[in-house]
Amino acid sequence: ADYGIEVMLHLGNFILVVLGALFIQYILFGLMLLVIARVNPLPFYSKMLTTQALALATSSSKATLPTAISELRNKVGVSKGSASFILPLGAAVNMDATAIYLGICAVFFAQIFGINLDFNHYIILILTATIGSIGAAGFPGGSMVMMGMVLSSVGLPLEGIGVILGIDRLLEMVRTMINITGDCTVTLIVDKMEGTFNKKTYYSKIKAPK
Repeated sequence: ADYGIEVMLHLGNFILVVLGALFIQYILFGLMLLVIARVNPLPFYSKMLTTQALALATSSSKATLPTAISELRNKVGVSKGSASFILPLGAAVNMDATAIYLGICAVFFAQIFGINLDFNHYIILILTATIGSIGAAGFPGGSMVMMGMVLSSVGLPLEGIGVILGIDRLLEMVRTMINITGDCTVTLIVDKMEGTFNKKTYYSKIKAPK
């Protein structure tokens, strides 16, 4: 009401940028499977739909873990050891989408407040966004706790957080889905390197429930 429709237009552009970046990251997971694990990524994408849908609904990596572990073992062919150890570890420290989001938010706030960022600022943002994503809690709203650290690292006002609070929940749903997909991707790759990956299960068709 105070700032007019222009603010909504800026937020709309912000949402498109975030979703675009997350989509690129989603495609990169498939390329990692293709290049590093040397498997067709399409079975992985199709067999992880239930896990991704649960992550989208709950916005919590921790709440999605049991389903993700079960699907990796029974549908994807990842060994019990890798699924039980690497996936929970990844859910705690490997939050690709959160790091992307924190970085984009910082640049967005800098543009809103008319603050110019130089090369050194971007390096600091990369480091703090990465560290912040590792420290972010795996429950709804966890990334907001680390947002202040990222903004303060380059001298951006914390008041900017209030601008995105209204749309953060929607974006957090997508971020969580990307995060858990990345965790599952890395778990599969490590399991393949360890020689315990069941390729026959991976390429088998999903059985329809009776």
